[in-house]
This record gives sequence, C-alpha cells and structure tokens, in this order.
Amino acid sequence: MTNERTIDLVNPATGQAMTSVALASREQTDEAVARARAAFPAWRAVAPGDRARLLRRFAEAVDGDIERLAALEVANAGHPIGNARWEAGNVRDVLHYYAAAPERLSGRQIPVSGGLNVTFHEPLGVVGVIVPWNFPMPIAAWGFAPALAAGNPVVLKPAELTPLTALRLAELAGQAGIPPGVFQVLPGSGEVVGTRLVEHPDVRKIVFTGSVKVGKRVMAGCADQVKRLTLELGGKNANIVFADADLEKAAATAPYGVFDNAGQDCCARSRILVQSSVFDRFLELLEPAVKGVVVGDPAGQDTEMGPLISEEHRRKVASYLPDRSRIAFEGHAPGGAGFWFPPTVVLPVSASDPLLTDEVFGPIVAVVPFEDEADAIAIANDTRYGLSGSLWTSDVGRALRVSRAVEAGNLSVNSHASVRYWTPFGGFKQSGLGRELGPDAITSFTDTKNVFISTE
Repeated sequence: MTNERTIDLVNPATGQAMTSVALASREQTDEAVARARAAFPAWRAVAPGDRARLLRRFAEAVDGDIERLAALEVANAGHPIGNARWEAGNVRDVLHYYAAAPERLSGRQIPVSGGLNVTFHEPLGVVGVIVPWNFPMPIAAWGFAPALAAGNPVVLKPAELTPLTALRLAELAGQAGIPPGVFQVLPGSGEVVGTRLVEHPDVRKIVFTGSVKVGKRVMAGCADQVKRLTLELGGKNANIVFADADLEKAAATAPYGVFDNAGQDCCARSRILVQSSVFDRFLELLEPAVKGVVVGDPAGQDTEMGPLISEEHRRKVASYLPDRSRIAFEGHAPGGAGFWFPPTVVLPVSASDPLLTDEVFGPIVAVVPFEDEADAIAIANDTRYGLSGSLWTSDVGRALRVSRAVEAGNLSVNSHASVRYWTPFGGFKQSGLGRELGPDAITSFTDTKNVFISTE
C-alpha cells in the first residue's frame, strides 16, 4: 500500500509485506539536486588519481557487502540468490572498471596553423539516474559509476518497488569516502521524483531505463531543455537457430536466454526462430530443458527462476494467454502465496500475434519456424525493438552475415550473453538511444571543450 509519504514493500515470493520506505517529495528532490549542484565544483576538482581511489574504495565496500546486498535483492525483487550475488558483484566490477577512467580521460592536441589546439572532456554537472525494478543493482551502477568517474554528482531514483539495494549502496558510498551530496538516492514515484529530475534545470543529464512509453515522455521532457539523455528501453529479441547449429546445446541453453529473472529482462530472447527442417527436433529437445528449470524459493541455492515482481504484473503476463490453446508445453511453478508463473512455450498463430510483437516481460517464449537465412533476418527485424539477440550456427560466414543484418545493438553467436561491462550496451530503433558500459560510455557524461592558444 502506498500513501503520500511511504510505500509498503512486498516480498514477491510470499506476497507478504516486508518493510516500508519513505517516498521523496518534489521539494525533497529539489533539495537533493541543490546539494548535488553545491557538491559539483569540489567533486570535479578532485585529482583524477584521488577520484579513482575513492571509486576503488567504493568497489571494495560493495565487495565486502555482497551477501547483504544479495539477500536484500532476494527479498525485495525475488531474484534467485545466485543471480543476486552476480548482480552485486557486477556493481563492484563496474566500479572497478570506471575507477581506471579518471586517469585516462584525456583530450587531444589537434594540429592547427598559428597556435596550439587542445580539447578537454569537462563533466556535465548533476546527473539523474532513473532505474527500473527488474535489475535494480547493476543497471544503477551502469549509470552512476561512469558519471561519478567523469566528475559528476549523481541523484539516483530507484524503482518504487525495489529501492532497498540502492539505499544500501548509498550507505556504502558514504563509508568509502564519497563526499556528501555527490551520490544520493531518492526513493519515490516516477510521477514525482522522476518527473522532477527530468524537468529540473540544474540536472544536466538523465539516464533512464524502462518502458518505451515512459521513455518517450522522458525524451520529450529532456528535449524541452536540450538535456543530455541515455535511454535503454524495451526488447523483443530473437534467438535464431539454424539447422547446422549444435541443436542439443541450443535447446539446452534456450531457457536461460529467456527465463532468467522470470523473463523480466529487456534482453530476454522471447522469440525463438528455428529453421523449419529441424523445427520438430528442436521442440523435442527444448521440452525437457524447459521442464527442468528449477522454479521456487529465491533463497534456495539451486533455484534458477523466482517469482514475478507483483500480483499486478502477474495478471498482465497472464493476460497474454487467455486460454491454453497456443501452449506447446510448460515447466513447473509453486502454488500458493507468491507471484509465480511457470516457464511457458507457445506456438503463435500469426505474425501479428501479440506474443510475437509485445514485450510480455514474463516467462513466455514464442517459437516460430523460418525457411532460410533471408527469412530468418526478415522475421528477426519485424519488430519496433532492436536491443539484443542470439544466433546459433556452425557457419562462421553465416554468423557474420546475419549479425550484420539483424537490427539489434547486442548480439551473441552460439551464446546468450548480452552484457559485458567492458563492451558497449544499447539498442537500435525503439530500444533506446546512446550506449552504456564499455570504454566510451564515460565520454557521454562529459562535454568536449576546444581551446586554441595563439603562438603568434
């Protein structure tokens, strides 16, 4: 239950209230931005080596708190404990990665006539990072770590439903010596805190991860002030399986390409495209793999898939299957309390089926046949999204041709991995703007200044 000042958080595995958190108001958001703006001159002036040391201390504080952070995510978001440990470790690793950046954020000397020309990467100022509920820890770090490394203070707004790990990260930042005002966390609603961060004239950039619908509103708000913006939005990603692939491996791994985090993942491969000559065989191999996914108590060491985030979201996912006519087979899920939904494989009846066009954001995967390479590419690209995807083949030439032709920002060949913190991450089409992670992300938190010095 939510009122004007607090929200009761619910454990999605039990449906029981676990704690309540105060929600920030518009006025408190303004106060946080004012503190960040006041902290900006001193933070940008911190020597690169000293800023790097502070970020490394922040990473070390996270490393020492992995189990606590993971336990919070298990209880608050329903993530399996193994996944939650990885997510906390990803925060640590991203901080370590960008801790190396302050001492390497160099400009250029450009040859000119009559003088010396140099460029500098100047920090922008206050950065607002707006984070979704599906991966609260890593997505937050992908925004705040490079922003802090570049010399910007950050105001982070976690999702209403999952603020606990963000609040703990703010405590760890303070323990590591990050100065007051430089890294703040404001739990609150998107309509209040998120909207105010977008509208506030002293916030110089927004990093937003969420739905296309809300992303468009954020983009419009930023456009009104010509404010910098990075967007990571939805996905309807394809897992393309050619007849020459290792079918056993492709089928065995396919569930983990879509059912990770109960399908609540923008990178979920929620469309499996299978060459028609091996379609029936692939389904035979896929069925035991899907039924073998261990769904249950997120705190269990063997659990592979937990619950959906809320009862409201479970109803939304279930609305895509008003009857069982299109279900090919499904896995198992607990009954009783909690927001459970079984891993489900469907066979769509047409190209316009919502299960092929909408981002369901749940553990439902559609399997469709294709005839040849051109057909696979056409089906994969028949979506407004373009975030991620996989393709399975033993033909290196085909892997390169199809990878170049599929309209998506992150592709894996004979693999389902989408995110590596040392490589760029982002989408084509309505999956977003800009890139997070990788060596170049830090420059998106800076402006390039050009200085000419006359020698005449």
